[in-house]
Amino acid sequence: MSVLYHQIRASYTTETITVYQAYSPRIALPALAAGRFVAPFKRERMTWIKPSFLWMMYRCGWATKPDQEHVLAIELTRTGFAWALAHACLSHYDRDVHASREEWSRQLKTSPVRVQWDPERDLDLRPLPYRSLQMGLSGPAVDRYVDEWTVGITDVTELAREVHALVRAGDRAGAQALLPDEQPFDVRKY
Repeated sequence: MSVLYHQIRASYTTETITVYQAYSPRIALPALAAGRFVAPFKRERMTWIKPSFLWMMYRCGWATKPDQEHVLAIELTRTGFAWALAHACLSHYDRDVHASREEWSRQLKTSPVRVQWDPERDLDLRPLPYRSLQMGLSGPAVDRYVDEWTVGITDVTELAREVHALVRAGDRAGAQALLPDEQPFDVRKY
């Protein structure tokens, strides 16, 4: 199977797309109880969402890093996700995308969303030769994320631990079978 270098791969339905974040119990537990992000979640901070489960596992160390002990699967509206992409700026200058560094810098300062493409990860969390999307939401994008786009939050920490235990035990097929079904996501179809 050929994988595009830059491609959004995610679990999704006709109406929603799933992204992941990892938090301390202090933030995760109130969010789970409320079904949305509530205090002490801070809207003033940039919040990074990731459609790739394994990239999230790399980032949070299988839910073992401090303040990342709870992995949350956040179900968002596809229209909200599309809005975020439409209002995004790359987190780095790319001469094939931007007319100049100055133009990119102006766009970066005014955009409520940053897009970053990081190496996708395998079950051992080693980098793969293609990229996964993560988006940083700030300002009005965070407000929309919290108040409009989020339709559900699920704790997938135990899934993360179970997959990790299978990987450590050498049961790659078992670990692979538990992973969320992530397929190429065409943002134009929302």
